[in-house]
Amino acid sequence: MKKKLILLFLMALLPLSVFAKKNYYDDYTHLNFNEVLAAEGFEAEYKDYSENDKQAVIYLFRGQGCTYCRKFIEFLNSIAKDYGKYFRVVSFEVWNDQKNSALMSKVAGVTGVEAGGVPYIIIGQKVFGGFADSYAEDIKAKIMNQYDNPEEDIFVTLEKSEKKANGGNDEFSFATVFWNFVFIAIGTIVVVVVQNKNTEKIMTALDEKKMGKRY
Repeated sequence: MKKKLILLFLMALLPLSVFAKKNYYDDYTHLNFNEVLAAEGFEAEYKDYSENDKQAVIYLFRGQGCTYCRKFIEFLNSIAKDYGKYFRVVSFEVWNDQKNSALMSKVAGVTGVEAGGVPYIIIGQKVFGGFADSYAEDIKAKIMNQYDNPEEDIFVTLEKSEKKANGGNDEFSFATVFWNFVFIAIGTIVVVVVQNKNTEKIMTALDEKKMGKRY
């Protein structure tokens, strides 16, 4: 019985883990650094580049083929060998994707920096509107600062802002409660079915034992 209760508890936690890992932008089309390089026709200069959750996130809103966007991507490619272990990229194409374009406007609403064009670059809470060679050192410094002392992710800020605007309604909590209920219900049914089968086996064994004694 104790094992069954533990099973129910673990099943109840499952939806929590599923929803807790969901990023705000998961419903939007986005690319990582290697995918952006490929999309813009660049060959990766640092073949061992990889991404993980500990790296500073560079959010890049870009237009496919945009000259200054390509210049920024080329810059990241050139520093990937020395800085690649400190950053990862989440890129949204906005010229051909209206949903991503609307997302950029939402993000600009919480950064306070107008998104007048692309590239629109965010590292931590810092916004770089456009890209020029003169930004290079500031961007490298911000990558390191965000890696060592991370500021709140801009999409966490956006999510908090939207919840506050909606009067504190938390869709995440509703979804979590709903799925907890569903999984607990399923778990309860499974436990009852298994328990009934075990009871049936025990009763059958006892009946067979009694029959054996009679004969």
